Amino acid sequence: MGEPRLPMDPATYLAFEREAKDKHELWGGEVYAMSGASLAHNCIVANLVRRLGERLDGTPCRALPSDMRVHIPAREAYVYPDVTVICGPPELESNDVLLNPRTIIEVLSPSTAAFDRTDKFAGYRSIQSVQEILFVSQSAAQVECYVRQASGSWLMSEYGSEDNIPLEMLTSPLPVAQIYAGVELG
Repeated sequence: MGEPRLPMDPATYLAFEREAKDKHELWGGEVYAMSGASLAHNCIVANLVRRLGERLDGTPCRALPSDMRVHIPAREAYVYPDVTVICGPPELESNDVLLNPRTIIEVLSPSTAAFDRTDKFAGYRSIQSVQEILFVSQSAAQVECYVRQASGSWLMSEYGSEDNIPLEMLTSPLPVAQIYAGVELG
């Protein structure tokens, strides 16, 4: 996570963000500017949205790219996951903040991976509608998938380039190779 811009409460942040030219996240009462992503990162996100979209056809679910802001009430945070899946009618705050994501996907960047795997991960797990959280590497064909169990605990599975990810809401498993199609890893 970058250097904080300045302290803000949620209402001030939302008003600021709706007028800003660049994206910012609110975390812990501080606003952070979102930096641009690498070509590999953007290609992985595009592949995910496309391939998930194909597998969500005919279902009440859809995949959204990183412009959909998500609220994490337990942290008073507003963030932009790389990919968000919603199922059923979206619950929105002021038409631009999603309150009921089903699946959250973060493509790990060197500058944000530690924060994504710790604080953000805990925040995402606190959202009751979230059933899956995926961390996608951009340096190797590797995906970590966390699935909420009936007990409330989370089960982690790792997938490599030859594997398929069996997410419950998909009409067919998602091949890891398709996530990385045309992506130069490094």
